[in-house]
Amino acid sequence: MMFKKIVFVFVVLFVSTSYADKVTEQYIQKKSSYSVSETIDRLENALNAKSITVFARVDHAAGAASVGEQLADSQLLIFGNPKLGTPLMQEQPLMGLDLPMKALAWKDAKGQVWLSYLKPSVLQKRHELKNSAVIEKMTGALDGLTSKAAGKD
Repeated sequence: MMFKKIVFVFVVLFVSTSYADKVTEQYIQKKSSYSVSETIDRLENALNAKSITVFARVDHAAGAASVGEQLADSQLLIFGNPKLGTPLMQEQPLMGLDLPMKALAWKDAKGQVWLSYLKPSVLQKRHELKNSAVIEKMTGALDGLTSKAAGKD
């Protein structure tokens, strides 16, 4: 009987961690319902709709292929909002190393696509920022935009 309980708990834990979005100490990782390219397209469209500047899109798999290497599908979108980023860089100029923000859509070994980004609270801690209001706005905006891109809207 005890063995069955242990197996049941293991299965519940495995299923809940395998199929749910992942929140680590530093990153948010959202399971996407779309391909890597479509996930990044959806994020870019959501950003454009909010007048958030998209600075660049980097196709890591294409870069690897250009030098004869293989890499699972992976694309990075670099974006930002000067209304939020500027006050943080005024407080701590080294924030310029971490801004603009980035989001990575990538495919894992099982074929699942994820949309991942660094938690703004990590940046706040790293740079000892006092401007919690801006960090909270960034956190909320990223959550909404990435949820929409991943198909959780």
